[in-house]
Amino acid sequence: MDMDKKDIQYAALLRGISPANPNMRNEKLRKIFANLGFKNVRTVISSGNVLFESPSKDIQAIEAKIEKAFPEQLGFTSTAITRSLDQLKSLIDKNPFKGLEDSPKSRLNVTFLKNTHDKKIKFPYQPDNKTYKLLDLYGHAVFSVIDLSGDKTPDLMSWLEKQFGKEITTRTWKTVHRIVSALE
Repeated sequence: MDMDKKDIQYAALLRGISPANPNMRNEKLRKIFANLGFKNVRTVISSGNVLFESPSKDIQAIEAKIEKAFPEQLGFTSTAITRSLDQLKSLIDKNPFKGLEDSPKSRLNVTFLKNTHDKKIKFPYQPDNKTYKLLDLYGHAVFSVIDLSGDKTPDLMSWLEKQFGKEITTRTWKTVHRIVSALE
């Protein structure tokens, strides 16, 4: 990869992207990012994971630039949560899911928070009568495991929104690994 030494590798994790919407497809997302001046733009799976390079270290400015472009150019709004390769590698190095397995009966998730929070949740945390457990909070990310063996659909996402607001987005642990591999 021919990359300028000063460029930082980033992943923009976009909230609410549905490939069924023609304006949310990867090719359009890549075009927007390229038009914004980002380099080496590519995508990982079709759920709003856009990888790119930029010399800027100002993540808030990058996110604002991305979020401004979507309604102007594609007609929808989306929260952009941006993490550098180093930040994502730090999450993987933390290994919060040690000894746990992503399987048809359990899902390992990472919920990325855009903003800091003031919640006084002691981790690990499992709300009463819930089929999910929050393992840890690290680097503006909540690590959770969902038990999928029951009949009831877990309400983890709505619980997370109530706790941390709507400026969050969730990825599976496997997807986080795929994003890091694509950035390396």
